[in-house]
Amino acid sequence: MKNLAKIYVNGKLIGFHEKPLELREKFINMRRQGKIANGISISYDDFTNEIYVNTEGGRLLRPVIVVKRGRSLLTNELKEKVLKGEISWEELVKKGVIEYLDTEEEENALIALDEKELTNKHTHLEIDGLGLLGLMAGMIPFVEHNQPYRSAQGAKMFKQGLGIPGTNHCLRTDTESYLLWYPQKTIVKTKITDALKIDERPFMQNFVVAIIPYYGYNALDALVISRGAVQRGLGRASYFRTYSVGEYHYPGGQRDKFEIPDESVEGYLGEELYSKLGEDGLAEPETKVEEGEAMIGRTSPPKFIEEITEFGVIKEKRIDNSVTVPKGKSGFVDKVFITEGPNGERLVKVRIRSDKIPEIGDKFSSRHGQKGVVGLVVPDEDMPFNEQGIRPDLIINPHAIPSRMTLGHVLEMLVGLLGTEKGEIIDGSAFQENSYEKFGEMIEKIGYRKDGKQVFYDGITGEKFEGLVFQGIISYRRLYHIVSNKLQYRAKGPVQLLTRQPTEGKAKEGGLRLGEMEVEAFIGHGASLLLYEKMVEDSDKVRLYFCEKCGLVAIKDRIRGKIYCEACKSNKVVPISTNYSFKLLLQVLLSMGIYPKVKVGEVV
Repeated sequence: MKNLAKIYVNGKLIGFHEKPLELREKFINMRRQGKIANGISISYDDFTNEIYVNTEGGRLLRPVIVVKRGRSLLTNELKEKVLKGEISWEELVKKGVIEYLDTEEEENALIALDEKELTNKHTHLEIDGLGLLGLMAGMIPFVEHNQPYRSAQGAKMFKQGLGIPGTNHCLRTDTESYLLWYPQKTIVKTKITDALKIDERPFMQNFVVAIIPYYGYNALDALVISRGAVQRGLGRASYFRTYSVGEYHYPGGQRDKFEIPDESVEGYLGEELYSKLGEDGLAEPETKVEEGEAMIGRTSPPKFIEEITEFGVIKEKRIDNSVTVPKGKSGFVDKVFITEGPNGERLVKVRIRSDKIPEIGDKFSSRHGQKGVVGLVVPDEDMPFNEQGIRPDLIINPHAIPSRMTLGHVLEMLVGLLGTEKGEIIDGSAFQENSYEKFGEMIEKIGYRKDGKQVFYDGITGEKFEGLVFQGIISYRRLYHIVSNKLQYRAKGPVQLLTRQPTEGKAKEGGLRLGEMEVEAFIGHGASLLLYEKMVEDSDKVRLYFCEKCGLVAIKDRIRGKIYCEACKSNKVVPISTNYSFKLLLQVLLSMGIYPKVKVGEVV
């Protein structure tokens, strides 16, 4: 039994076999003949002498060409039939020319990347090198020249790029959406870009990028962007936010009403804040609305039954329930939609549009995971320029390239320059024998240096730079991490009911919390008074009275005008300024049957 191979089907032991390799070979041949479903995988582990058969769903399978005796089964005759449409993909799979492998079966396979590499040891051949990659990574040009981690980051940021959210974006009422103003086709594309028809709905822009330091403003991952390029529309986008509310019906026949609230309404905001509303209580399209201003005027019935007036008529005291513009979300009223809800009530959706012009703090990224935040917006005349007078739109730091090893980024810049000069879109798909030398020779023919470096001049002093500067054309995307949407600030604002400390979160106008690490930093720098100010004065400071006798919190009776201790009936109390949360702690301890005694004494 020790010499027999164990056979597992979907993780369950079903039996043993004397010749596992022969069994595996027979199994694969039956699958290629169509006697076994092509989604079933078999693999052999020679270390444990076990065979694994997997039939479960959810496994990733990928197609490869079958190789026998060092020759591909996809012959030239079959290739011609495929191109003419005489034979389909399904027929190739049925004939056993192409088969699907999962990750476990791939361990038993030796797959060649190119037909020229085939030997008798090879079992399979890649249909295309791009088959190794997913859709996102396949859209990165020259991805095989990058460090894999950077390509994974670049692929992850495809979903963060601004573009055209949908061809019906004018009619959509998404809670949040972005629209890039001038998206462009990329100069360097891949086969997957064509397959997905990305050029029909582009989401990138082609930037002139120079790799050079700029007075320290592009240190680390910071970027320097040209104000002239921004004024010409580079990276500009619109941000849309939709606010939805209805005329809800309540028991007893009462309901909400869209209108301009009058002064008799409870919670009236003031005439100025209702100034942008039309006669129907809704803001007019293309009206600019600022923070706190009403965009939907709405009144609601009172929560309780009203009093009867002296004439015996019930006067309904309505409550203001208008929708106002939140903090930091001012803009123009883009669209107003009026429709019906599920219960027949009127539903109104107002979409606010604000323009997002690139500024310090906004994030940009190339397809190679070279992301950065704008550190300075420079006037056009101060940007460095080459002998032709061309100024870069973006300047990145030279240190960003060698440490990340994104040679694909450098190659795309060079090939982008070549494509721009020749007026062509160039294919940069992975594993296509694209070398630096090949493109260097091509760019040399059109008048540039082989390495793409150029003579540059300082835009401020006009002096020629001692070294040469690498400048090229590369596609960048603007990411939705926009600094104006992340900006959080607060002076006075709402507090929590229980602890009386500032609320948490940007949406609730909350403060930024001083955590344990920040406290240690303040103490380490000797800024204990600042710490006191932040954690007491600006938080939940309260003046409490403590009993000298029993050490409990005393009562301040405002009606009788006296302060006394409820526990020992003493009136010897001392006022102390402390945190409200400390008072809360004392009360929690009391509720647990613990007597917290505060010893009161003079400060020495």
